Amino acid sequence: MKTIFRRSTAAACCAVAVAASTLLSGSAMAAPASPPSTPIAFPAADGELMSYVVNAKAANAGKTKQVVQAVAAAGGVAVQQWPEIGVVIVQSDRASFRADILKYGYASVESVGATRTIEVAEGTPDGIATPWQAAPQQRGKQLAKADLLYGDATFDGVAPDPRETEQWDMVQLKADQAHQVTDGSRKVLVGVLDSGIDPNHPDLKANIDVANSVNCTNAGRPDTSPTGWNPTTSYHGTHVAGIIGAARNGVGIVGVAPNVRMASVKVVNDAGSIYPEYAICGFMWAGLKGMDVTNNSYFIDPVEFWCDDQPDQKAVRVAVERAVNWSTKKGVVHAAAAGNASYDLSNKTTDTDSPNDSTPIERHINNGCKDMPTELEGVVTVSSTDQAGKLSSFSNRGLNSIDVAAPGSRILSTLPNNTYGLLSGTSMASPHVAGVLALMKSQHPGWQPKQLVSQLRKQAEDHICMASATPIGAACAGNLRDNSYYGEGIADALQAVL
Repeated sequence: MKTIFRRSTAAACCAVAVAASTLLSGSAMAAPASPPSTPIAFPAADGELMSYVVNAKAANAGKTKQVVQAVAAAGGVAVQQWPEIGVVIVQSDRASFRADILKYGYASVESVGATRTIEVAEGTPDGIATPWQAAPQQRGKQLAKADLLYGDATFDGVAPDPRETEQWDMVQLKADQAHQVTDGSRKVLVGVLDSGIDPNHPDLKANIDVANSVNCTNAGRPDTSPTGWNPTTSYHGTHVAGIIGAARNGVGIVGVAPNVRMASVKVVNDAGSIYPEYAICGFMWAGLKGMDVTNNSYFIDPVEFWCDDQPDQKAVRVAVERAVNWSTKKGVVHAAAAGNASYDLSNKTTDTDSPNDSTPIERHINNGCKDMPTELEGVVTVSSTDQAGKLSSFSNRGLNSIDVAAPGSRILSTLPNNTYGLLSGTSMASPHVAGVLALMKSQHPGWQPKQLVSQLRKQAEDHICMASATPIGAACAGNLRDNSYYGEGIADALQAVL
């Protein structure tokens, strides 16, 4: 991944490196309308291979087929079709593609949006016929950058793993008490939408569901090759996976839900980017494979906040929302990192980091602009706490934006090559909540996402607005039961299993 600071990164949007070892109520007058957001250019030139989402007017096979036909007429190729949600991932090297698809697909196309501001680096997946001459592998390559760091069971009085005493986060979350009841069910599957999981780590390999793992960075087309979902340039997914489900095996650490299965769903490319087509693939895969929970410690590139008053951004938002909503209806509950910008998600004003795949601009944004996926309907938005229970200095916040909080500062977890390390970020807070949801699903297999989220919020431990070290000194808004720092409180693993 590029770097690990939220306001200047994509993939590691929600992790901050620490060390390697081993985010006039009461007035009858209507509030003034917020100014429109500043446009971001999504350029396209003839001969440059660009990526798009094309949304059908209806989510069915017939309408999707009509969209594919219109794509071909407009000079594009359908890289991946998702008829379940009426979304087609498209590549085209024609500058006029967006205008032409609306012309040729007037009866079937609802909207079209570019997913990047730069040319597609990975090319077109093998096996897809293209109108351009260059072989897919010759059209570009991924940019690689080094990281900055490198059966149901009940357990009563089990011996701790060697480094479990260092895991203050499990105590704050009450996971240590929850483990006296259960470590979770093997029937529960958590999708780790991230940069891949080290398949050989001794604390992880027993819990990785290889059959349901996938690589989504092949232009948004699922790649089920045996090693495609492995990590390449990033430690991030391996660290996240350890927090969720490091095994209780006498080695290293223990995860929040150490007996559940985890699928590696790779949505981060070697340049550290999570483009919309990758995330859509990840959410669809989770629904298709019957996953119970997903963790999403990232924001979708190249725009940190996707605005509904900009055509390209709105079309992308529609496509991602359709994928999230469809997978939720299939029974998947989603946890996501709030972000590491010390930003108030409920009072948006500016964004200086978008687009992050080319040249960022300083732009005005409004509350119609959403950080995806964390601000989408039904997704559990998680802020970060430190060991003292305070809001972490980097954590995003927001009244009615945060659902719950969880530990995210200096979290010990797994790293590639059989090592362990401390990382900080809402990237680390979110998988704690994914683990709690996995425990909850283990104990209540019949509960569906809406009930899981409702109970997670209800069971969270209420937390007063403690003073925070946040550098901008933002006051905590709200009350004991629901506030801008902690949402409805710190997630409670013990209550999840009772």
